[in-house]
Amino acid sequence: MNQLKSIIKDQENKRRRNFFLKFVLLVVLIIGYEPNTWLSPFFEKHIIASNLVRALIFLLSGNLIISLARIITLRFYLQKTEETKVQPNFVIGIDRLSTLLNFNVLLVTLMLAFGVRPLEFLTSITIVAAAIALLTKEYITNIVNGLIMMFSDQLEIGDKILIGKNVGFIRDITLINMVLKTETGEIVIIPNTLALTSEVVNYSKNSAHQVIFDAEIPFFSKLQLNDLEQQLSKALGPFSELVFVEGAQLNVIERKPESMIIRYQFPIKSGEKATEISVRKAVNQEFINWSDENRKA
Repeated sequence: MNQLKSIIKDQENKRRRNFFLKFVLLVVLIIGYEPNTWLSPFFEKHIIASNLVRALIFLLSGNLIISLARIITLRFYLQKTEETKVQPNFVIGIDRLSTLLNFNVLLVTLMLAFGVRPLEFLTSITIVAAAIALLTKEYITNIVNGLIMMFSDQLEIGDKILIGKNVGFIRDITLINMVLKTETGEIVIIPNTLALTSEVVNYSKNSAHQVIFDAEIPFFSKLQLNDLEQQLSKALGPFSELVFVEGAQLNVIERKPESMIIRYQFPIKSGEKATEISVRKAVNQEFINWSDENRKA
């Protein structure tokens, strides 16, 4: 059993215990709030207390229903993925959806606590509700798109992706945006709508992805593409188990009046972050060595 699945099961055991305690509290409140009990005269005299207890009963009932649905869903999911990798996206999606539903339950609870009937309240503010819906259209769209990504296996937390001009690792998917961390440590926040409607390249879904180096070389340099390509490929030798050296290639991608831009690229197995950093240092060092030799010549 992988570590993530063990952590999830431990958390679910705690939630089951909390579920039982909340269920006991709900039963006590329902029995106490029933008519013709010794507490009935107290609630008849104190309307505020009656409203608070009724609101608390609704809050616990809604929370228990949502929790029960969450527990059952995750239980089936963990059984289904007993021998496969658990996707953190799915677990996060369940958590975020539960939070969203519990927030709605809390709003209704507050109405009941203040003696407001939810249906009558919603009916009376139909025009205001329509205006609010228009104003929050972008947020609602982002929430829906965020849930779609959470329950999809196309993008997972930890994947390395290219979206627009940003390349980075997915660190989190919230109900509003996606959080990327670039290779240099910057945090990029992308709205879920943009992430779902833009062209996205997921390097982690393949067994390998391309590592690219661009360099600008002045025309007066004595550049021999084959010699430089062989020299750079030698730097990949110590990493031959993870780097596909035979796929390395050096090309001229742009010619300028006084210089040209060359690109050296090669495939490397995905998920080997530490190795990729070491490879980049080795290739950059080889570029520096070649520049020094060329300058001295």
